[in-house]
Amino acid sequence: MTPATTPSATGADRWDRALRAARPVPVGRVRAVVGLSVETVGTGAAVGELVTLGEGADAVTAEVVATAGGATRCMPLGPTHGMRAGLPVRAHGTGLLVPVGAGLLGRVLDGLGRPIDGRGPLDAEAMVPLDAPAPHPLERARVDAPVPLGVRVLDTLVTTGRGQRLGLFAGSGVGKSSLLSMIARGTDAEVSVIALVGERGREVREFLEDDLGPEGLARSVVVVATSDQPPLVRLRSAFVATRIAEHLRDQGRHAVLMMDSLTRVAMAQREIGLSVGEPPATRGYPPSTFALLARLLERAGTGPTGSVTGLYTVLVDGDDHNEPIADAARSILDGHVVLDRRLAVAGHFPSVDALGSVSRVAGRVSTPQQRADAARLRAVMAARRQAQDLIDVGAYVAGSNPLVDTAVTHAAAIDAFLRQGMDERAPAGESWGRLRALVAQMGES
Repeated sequence: MTPATTPSATGADRWDRALRAARPVPVGRVRAVVGLSVETVGTGAAVGELVTLGEGADAVTAEVVATAGGATRCMPLGPTHGMRAGLPVRAHGTGLLVPVGAGLLGRVLDGLGRPIDGRGPLDAEAMVPLDAPAPHPLERARVDAPVPLGVRVLDTLVTTGRGQRLGLFAGSGVGKSSLLSMIARGTDAEVSVIALVGERGREVREFLEDDLGPEGLARSVVVVATSDQPPLVRLRSAFVATRIAEHLRDQGRHAVLMMDSLTRVAMAQREIGLSVGEPPATRGYPPSTFALLARLLERAGTGPTGSVTGLYTVLVDGDDHNEPIADAARSILDGHVVLDRRLAVAGHFPSVDALGSVSRVAGRVSTPQQRADAARLRAVMAARRQAQDLIDVGAYVAGSNPLVDTAVTHAAAIDAFLRQGMDERAPAGESWGRLRALVAQMGES
């Protein structure tokens, strides 16, 4: 563009904006309120667009999630008490916008990106659309550097790479949230974005003050949508956190995105899908749930410059690790950490089943010596597990299997290596050193 044409182009843009602003805003009406959804007519709003239901102080913002036969189905982003047919509906013309930028560090936001920490307005660099495409597969940088998580068993036996997406799978009460908070304190990540989706209200302040603390919060952005929030707010909170992390990646920074939990995101989408008439498929989840999981998880990872390392907790229904959400998430993620209820009941923390956990990039982000040490410990642990029944009944004969003999002899040392207190810091270099010493000790026996 030449300097001579710049003024006319700018003038045309201003003219277009003025015309759009001068257009009359169509006012529709609420036709029905059914379950969690509101049916409206007369606005012509598109899917993803925001609308205002009602007027004055009682007005509620909603998002269009489906259209059919000239009517639109909306999911409110606030309470629907007192809503009735005939209320006016006005379309915003845009979808949800998200604040982004380094100025959000240290702040606590709600599920729609608004501050809830009482510290005034956000120092955001920009307001960007919620939806964004995942990085092009051929433009993603390769995962070739480790991300220390501060948890010994994870850093050595389930080594995580920068830009990897890892799931923490467990039933209720096994320690997923505790392990995630342990990672939030122990990781040396440059920036952390933490999404608490469907969390209990009483646990939010405990997480901020006890788990993160002032130092951790200073380099984190926390997005909170408690369990009593409308399903669309819970769902959108996951995308708000992801969008904030994506913007940091686009600036060339390396962020860690921690989400607790991915299952509650899927449950929110199930509520929305069933409310607008989607047919229930596997265990009541509509087809859109599985498409949404792929769309959300693929947005994390590496980009041309920076990266987003995703850590997602997954609540497995009835301790069934093959239930639909866990199975779908495991197929998309780059690795999974399995937490064992038997270990948790026995007071073993973190209750990570190291043999059942895998990182698909561990071989590319660790040295040959580190891989050899990890493989040696895994082999000893696997031999012990296979012979456990014989050992329990006293039928195992010493000398039958050298690996089992090593496992029995060094059982206390192996257990001490795998255990770690909630407040114990374990730098990655120190963890690898302890593993090297353990393997050397086992080699001498």
